[in-house]
Amino acid sequence: MNKKLVCFGEVLWDVLPTGKIAGGAPMNVSIRLQSLGIDTKMISKIGDDALGKELLNIIKEKNVDTSLIQIDDKLATGEVLVTLDAKGSASYDIVYPSAWDKIEISDDNLKVVKEADALIFGSLACRDTVSKTTLLTLLENARYKIFDVNIRPPFYSIDFLEQMMKLADFIKLNDDELFEVAHALGSNSDTIEDHILFLSELTNTNTICVTKGKDGAVLYIDNQFFNHNGFKVKVADTIGAGDSFLAALLSKVLYTKDYPEAVTFGCAVGALVASHKGANPEVSRQDIQFLLNNQTLNS
Repeated sequence: MNKKLVCFGEVLWDVLPTGKIAGGAPMNVSIRLQSLGIDTKMISKIGDDALGKELLNIIKEKNVDTSLIQIDDKLATGEVLVTLDAKGSASYDIVYPSAWDKIEISDDNLKVVKEADALIFGSLACRDTVSKTTLLTLLENARYKIFDVNIRPPFYSIDFLEQMMKLADFIKLNDDELFEVAHALGSNSDTIEDHILFLSELTNTNTICVTKGKDGAVLYIDNQFFNHNGFKVKVADTIGAGDSFLAALLSKVLYTKDYPEAVTFGCAVGALVASHKGANPEVSRQDIQFLLNNQTLNS
């Protein structure tokens, strides 16, 4: 079976004091999915500028289909300006408006979404009504909807996150996001499992995954919890590790019923990405297998 997924949302440059890095959660997910053998298309928009052309070349080099990445002749390619304070804590200025804020609906992206196994989307891409309206139309036509909650102040509201979770078949959050969202929506518990059950009932979504950084992840699916305690690696940086975890998890969970293996595989790939600099390092099958064979810390 030819597996087909579509990612929707921002493609951009993280501009750090040390230089710029290609990024955007949907782009990171699409690149990792493609590297794992899943035919992946990216729906986004770049500016008609040098930064856009460079971004397009990077995505193409990773073999992701870029035919649905639109070009805006007015707005610039997206940038996130990252500044560090004296203690090294980062703050982010996600430049608005950027080209990816104005992704338009088209016959082509509608057709591709209808034919795909699933559509993966995040919350940041909905900060502008143009991209948000496009996404809502695509969601109406998607077979299976995967919501990657990526809270980026000030570009979200709890009401909006609730709306999008109710549209989704699969919700992925990190543990900080889970606690913030669940408490805001009325969950009185202090455990990850209880918060997940609360959100599942509230949103009528039976598949929820929560990442816990170095401590692994928990997947709730078919009324069961599947945990993995993570892998010990020397962390270079955590940029894109959660995105690669999601891609690796989906490469298994959408096509097999072996959920423990899916969580283990996701944690392994996420850990390997964290052990390299940048969001999209090359990670080979041999690297993944070596980690699975030698550092399995299953609960």
